[in-house]
Amino acid sequence: MKQNYQLLLDKKLDELQRQGRVPKLLLHSCCAPCSSYVLEYLSNYFSITVFYYNPNIYPEEEYEKRVREQQEFIRKLPAKHPISFCEGAFDKERFYEVTKGLEQEPEGGIRCEACFRLRLEESALLAKEMGMDYFTTTLSISPMKNARILNQIGSEMGEKHGVEYLFSDFKKKNGFKRSVELSEEYDMYRQDYCGCVYSYQERQRQKEERI
Repeated sequence: MKQNYQLLLDKKLDELQRQGRVPKLLLHSCCAPCSSYVLEYLSNYFSITVFYYNPNIYPEEEYEKRVREQQEFIRKLPAKHPISFCEGAFDKERFYEVTKGLEQEPEGGIRCEACFRLRLEESALLAKEMGMDYFTTTLSISPMKNARILNQIGSEMGEKHGVEYLFSDFKKKNGFKRSVELSEEYDMYRQDYCGCVYSYQERQRQKEERI
């Protein structure tokens, strides 16, 4: 049966409000635009640490640009509860290790799953180390990302490392639309490819085909 992850999130948020709790959440973020709606939404319920761990980003200048954009957005966003920032290691060789042999796979396929697994496991490990109540990722806000796969991997990593994964599908409730609006409102840099060298090459091919 198809799972409604937004409904699961709604139930969790209702439960937290009834309890009067403000738990600690480690939010893995892929980029500032994708985090925009998620932070606006979840900062009403959680004290959030944004974990920027994306060793897949190519090239290095792009990575640095996205880090700065993420920090700037956190600084500017008015939030009910605190939002802090933590940058993970830019260990790009780990990305190439976990995707070795998958270079020719299409976008959205098993190479992307391997990348999700790498980033979500690192997030679970840090959430456990920091004593967080929950962890989750902004990745599900993208219409191009499979929420079922992301939530399955997140749940698996949560169970493996002993920290609760917050189920979500942030594209729901017009989340993606709101992220576009916030990107414009805050004049954010909004990249035109997911991040890795393979998605970059695919985007370049698409541009050339239009010429």
